Amino acid sequence: QVQLVESGGGSVQAGGSLRLSCTASQYPYRLTCMGWHRQAPGKEREWVAHTYRLGNTYYADSVKGRFAISQDNDNNTIYLQMNSLKPEDSAMYYCAADRACVIGQRWAYWGQGTQVTVSS
Repeated sequence: QVQLVESGGGSVQAGGSLRLSCTASQYPYRLTCMGWHRQAPGKEREWVAHTYRLGNTYYADSVKGRFAISQDNDNNTIYLQMNSLKPEDSAMYYCAADRACVIGQRWAYWGQGTQVTVSS
């Protein structure tokens, strides 16, 4: 069983930065990608970004140019550097892993989430 543990959330003022981390207990080759989703109160969970094991990265339009996803495969860890944060970025951020990472589908493994709050 793959377990994902997120860290790095917190409170920041608009325009500030945060860096999220997610470490997997294992990252078997059948899982080709890891990424981030977020869910704000009263809203559906939305995809934010993901990275494939070989390095391709993808971003939601709402975060493109502000967020950067990276990975450390030696340590089964991914990061989400979030810059120029806006109040609308406030949400619980979830790390997830899957063998395909199809946007809009439920991925196989999920972390417990880390809260990000951006004040205006």
